[in-house]
Amino acid sequence: MSTKIIFFSLCLAALCASQARAQIIVSDGTKVVNDTIGEAQLLVQYETRCIPNTEKPEKVMEETMMLEVGKNLSKFYSYTKYVCDSVLAVDFANKASQETINEHMKQYGGSKLSERTFKGYPAGKVTTLDEVAGMTRLRCEESEERPQWKILAENDSILSYLCGKAECQFKGRTWTAWFTADIPVSDGPWKLCGLPGLILKAEDSEGHYSFTATGMEQCHTYRPILFDGKKHEPMNRKAYDKVHERYYADPVGFITGSMPNVTVTIQDEHGNATKNPKNVPYNPLERGK
Repeated sequence: MSTKIIFFSLCLAALCASQARAQIIVSDGTKVVNDTIGEAQLLVQYETRCIPNTEKPEKVMEETMMLEVGKNLSKFYSYTKYVCDSVLAVDFANKASQETINEHMKQYGGSKLSERTFKGYPAGKVTTLDEVAGMTRLRCEESEERPQWKILAENDSILSYLCGKAECQFKGRTWTAWFTADIPVSDGPWKLCGLPGLILKAEDSEGHYSFTATGMEQCHTYRPILFDGKKHEPMNRKAYDKVHERYYADPVGFITGSMPNVTVTIQDEHGNATKNPKNVPYNPLERGK
């Protein structure tokens, strides 16, 4: 990055009346390079709910996530982030003012689940991409690990599909999933997969995360599955988790330590100056094994 000083705001968006969360988004206008890695055959929309602060379980965040399923691979990503990235790309191309960019980041950049999960890419691997504060770009490539499910006798109906029930221990959480054999795709939200049908609903036993399918469509026209992680910094899972822990412990310190030429201003949702956020609630989807 050049030595040019970049000014940006940290907007403390109200998570609820008594709990604010640091809304921290930075962008240097770097052009994102997308590689086509496959073609989507099925598109599934999931309404996702998560509890970022386990001490305040009544405060729930919602996110719309998308699953693109192709031949032998899939991509799971935040629709909120997709919209934000698309808007900012237009802003940078049109040389929009910093005020306009900041307003769009505030309007569209509230994605809690900013990770993109690529199952089966590269072959036999799972790749996770993320941007911490919008500028520290991470790529974590791991061997593909399928949950070991126990299929139960219960049934339910989701989106008018008859679904079976299954449970597993996976990545530090106990998961319950509902899957339909009517859609013989062994895939689902995030890293969840390996059942004899598409997973339409999944939730962990603590109620911290849930994914519920709200719509799907067969792709009758060409829809490429894009991978934008070629220039992301590769690292193993331990290092990847450590970066996120450092960021949530001290977001401003993380940013200024990584980018000393950045000047940070911090405002609340009303535009008033406020103090640096520290120890932002952190409840990751994945908690080791």
